[in-house]
Order: sequence, then C-alpha cells, then structure tokens
Amino acid sequence: MTALVEVGCHLPGSSVPVDVVGAEAGAEERQMWTFRRFYGLREVRRAPDQGLRDTLGAAVASLTALPGNEHRVTHVLYARTVSQVAPAGEAPLEDVCAAAGLSRAVAFTLTQHGCATGLLALDLAGRLLDADGDPDALAIVLTGEKTFGAALQLIPESTVMGEATAAALVAPHGPRDRLLGYACRTEGRYAEDFPPHALNPSFLKDHNTLLAATVREAVEAAGVTLDDLALVLPHNVNRLSWSWTCRELGLPLERVFLDNIPVTGHCFTADPFVNHVHARAAGLLRPGDLYLMAAVGLGATFSAAVLRH
Repeated sequence: MTALVEVGCHLPGSSVPVDVVGAEAGAEERQMWTFRRFYGLREVRRAPDQGLRDTLGAAVASLTALPGNEHRVTHVLYARTVSQVAPAGEAPLEDVCAAAGLSRAVAFTLTQHGCATGLLALDLAGRLLDADGDPDALAIVLTGEKTFGAALQLIPESTVMGEATAAALVAPHGPRDRLLGYACRTEGRYAEDFPPHALNPSFLKDHNTLLAATVREAVEAAGVTLDDLALVLPHNVNRLSWSWTCRELGLPLERVFLDNIPVTGHCFTADPFVNHVHARAAGLLRPGDLYLMAAVGLGATFSAAVLRH
C-alpha cells in the first residue's frame, strides 16, 4: 500500500503583502480588500533571487530520509499546474535530480490537473512502485512553481499565488501515512477558465459542491466516514471557500488546517504537502489518525486523498 516515508518543504524567506502583488498585477483595490477581509489572505512567500531549480532543490534537500537512499529512487514525478515553467533550453527537473544524486531515477512531469496534479502524482507514484515490484524502491513527488508573468500572480475572485515548494518521498508500503483512498473528477465545461480572465460564475457557484462530492468519494474509497477524519490538509485558496465546503460536508471548519493561508497564499500543487509538514510540526497528527488531503485545479479538476498517519 502506497505510503509517505517523509514530506519536506521549502518556504522562501521573502514575504510580500498581497496588496503589493495585486498592485503589480493590476488588480482592483476592491478585489484586494475582499482577499484581505473575507478570504484571510495577508501575504505570500516569494523567492525573487532564486530560480525554480533552486526552490525545488531546497525542497528535496529538506528530506532527511533521502541521504544514503538516493540509489533506491526509481521515479521522480514533478506535478505542475502550468505546462511551461522555465525558459526554453532550461531543464530544472533534470538539474534537480542531478544535484541530488538521483542518477537511477526516471524523471518526468505531470500536468493537466492544474493545482490538483500533486495528488495525482502521489497516486501515480504508488502505482509505478507497485508495478516495479521492488519493495525497496522509492519515488519522489515534487510540487511548487514560480510566479513568473502577470497571469500567475493571482486568480481573480479566488487567491494570490506563492512560491513555496514541497517534496514527498513515497514507498510502495510502510507503517505510516498510508494512502487508503483517492478520488478525482474533472468538469470539462470549465476547461477554459484560466487567469487573467474572470472565473466562470457557474464554476464559482458549483466549486464547493463539487469539491465536497469528491471528498465524499475519497472517504468512501478509503472505507471510512467523514467523522473519522482527524484533519483536512487543504489547498490554500482562501478561508471563505473552505468554510462553504465544510458547510456542504457538515464538517467542522476547525478540522481544516488553515494556518498557512495568511502567510503562504496558494502555492500551486504544493499546498497539501506544505500543510502536512506544518501540521505534523504543530502536533496535529497523531499515530493512527486519519486525514484527508484535497486540492482543486482550474480546468476544473477536483482531487482528494485519505491517508492514515
């Protein structure tokens, strides 16, 4: 059964107020006031002096279980929100693998699920390891991107983007953080909803219902109930959206880890993994606890995964 050996992350040292991001992106002050007042967004982490190779490499370097086990890593999956993340001629994923000594690994990228691609990568990593049949093999899931270009600064009516990255070391089996259930659905009628254009009002209306339905599917696939969940590790879009989703689910908002929304913003595919690191550090996950990771990608893909700590 797919298991997380370790999850690590990298938060850039520079914090940028969301108002500054909004001004640079040409957003209206009304929208930024809504972000601050109702969405719980205050600042985001940015790395102006670091490229993608640096921020992804820092996430890999945070994995304390990797040194000495580099030869066991057979796959590296980079889960991306956008299809183009670096200038032509640069190969940040290959550079990160070379710097980390992952010479045996087959490295590739996943896209098309937007910010939900990270959970797809987690599920796929487990499937690849199972197909290999090597009980000692490992895989790494990489998440997080750079906010280059105006279209990647913020999502209208939704959130502000940050540059935190994360890395998950995955095994085909293990005693903790075992993947029990995964669910994914794509609503293709919203496929063209991408910044800088305003989101389809129907998508905004349906978003919470569709996310709640996907959460229920993952919980059912895991053979547990919503009441069994000790914690939800969300994508950090905004606090208001999660309050509505919890209302749809009948789940107390206090069970959703929202601490990072004011300080990191929404970091592409990395959010649930960054939240995993910080929730563990805060002592919010105890051995045996069931928890759920969830994410939504523009396009529109909804994903959720249930794990046991």
